[in-house]
Amino acid sequence: MEEAEGLRRRITELAGQLQACEQRLSRLVITRETLAEIDAEAGPGDPGPESEVAALHPVSGSASPIGAVVVPQREPGMDPAVVLPGDYLDILEVLADAGEGGLRAGKVAAGLGVPVEDRSKVEGVRAKLKRLAARGWADQQATGLFTVAR
Repeated sequence: MEEAEGLRRRITELAGQLQACEQRLSRLVITRETLAEIDAEAGPGDPGPESEVAALHPVSGSASPIGAVVVPQREPGMDPAVVLPGDYLDILEVLADAGEGGLRAGKVAAGLGVPVEDRSKVEGVRAKLKRLAARGWADQQATGLFTVAR
């Protein structure tokens, strides 16, 4: 009897988890469809007005769960305040305050108020720094120092 009651409770709990998961999945599908519609409306070669939504270009093989580039490739005339998410802007601000010498990921994390004792958080900052460097917003020196791209 107790075992059967325990299994019934577990089934109810799992059913609730399944429903929540299906709702999240449904929202992701709707978001993906919306992004595809926005991209189709913009047309090829026409990214539309500079906005956070226009900065989300679907990319196959992207690491993003919705298939969008959060940090676009830097092009002349792009305003980072318009196309970059806030956390990436904060990183660029810390780098700009450092001047020409550059900073390592740990110092950038400290400048952001991230607890440097938590190595996983510092590694998250390092990943963002590398993403900024790969897309032309920052420069990475062989010594591990990062600066704002000029």
